[in-house]
Formats: sequence, C-alpha cells, structure tokens
Amino acid sequence: MACLRPLRPSDLDQVVAVYRDAVLSQAVGLYTQEQIEAWGEHAGRDPGLREALLRGHGLASCAENDDTIIEAFALLEPDDRLSLLYCRGRASRQGRARALVQALEQESRRRGCQRIRTEASQLSRPLLLRLGWRVESEETLLFAGVCFSRWRMIKDLV
Repeated sequence: MACLRPLRPSDLDQVVAVYRDAVLSQAVGLYTQEQIEAWGEHAGRDPGLREALLRGHGLASCAENDDTIIEAFALLEPDDRLSLLYCRGRASRQGRARALVQALEQESRRRGCQRIRTEASQLSRPLLLRLGWRVESEETLLFAGVCFSRWRMIKDLV
C-alpha cells in the first residue's frame, strides 16, 4: 500500500490537480456534464481551499516509492468533520480512500471527538456506508452555480 503523509502547504497545486482529476474521471454517469464541469473547475477558483488546507489536518496518499506524487488526499476540518476526500481516477479502487478515511477517523478520535460528520457526494457515499457511516439526511445545494444532491453522514467514534 502507498504511504500516507501529512499534507503540506506546498502541496496545493497537486491537491487542486487531484481534486479536478477525481471529478472529471469518476463522476461520469453519476452527475450531469454541467455538474461535472462546475465541480471540476471549482477547486482551482476557490481561495477557501488553501485556507481549509492550512487550518485542517490533511493527509496525502502518495505514489509507491515517491511521497512527492499525491494520488489521493483527505482533510479533517474542523476536528469532527471529514471535509474533503478525492482520489485520482488512475489510483481509484486501490484502498487509498479507505485508508485516508480510517486514518482521519482515528485522528478525530485522538482529538477527543465522539462522532465524525461529512457531506458526501455520490462518489464517496458508498465507501462511507461500507465503513459504518450512516446517512442523516439528503440535501440539495447550489454549488459553483449548479444544483447538486449530497448526503449528510455521521459515524460514532466511541
């Protein structure tokens, strides 16, 4: 399995590239073309992404034998919220997202949280369900000018 390491401020360009690749390579069939385009372009235009990375506890799943190449990443921000989870298409279905989520669940628990929460996309919801998360509710939101459905999910950590 590839290594997990903390995200660094210098990783921002790679994080944006992973985010975009994940959406463009894996959302086909789950989202409309308009949704994919809006979502895929969002990371590069969102100044809040850098701020979240600096505030939160982020992990990168790197290429085997090269921790400078990020294949997937996830972010805990704040301590009780999985706020980002993205994996390049070429690196999907290799256990990277599972490892990232489990590591961040453990970190959230270590920080004293008894429950973790997230807003899951159609991409992440199946994995989170397999990892014992529960759907609290479904919601529709306007994101990057386009309507999306997502699921508020939780998992007890105690």
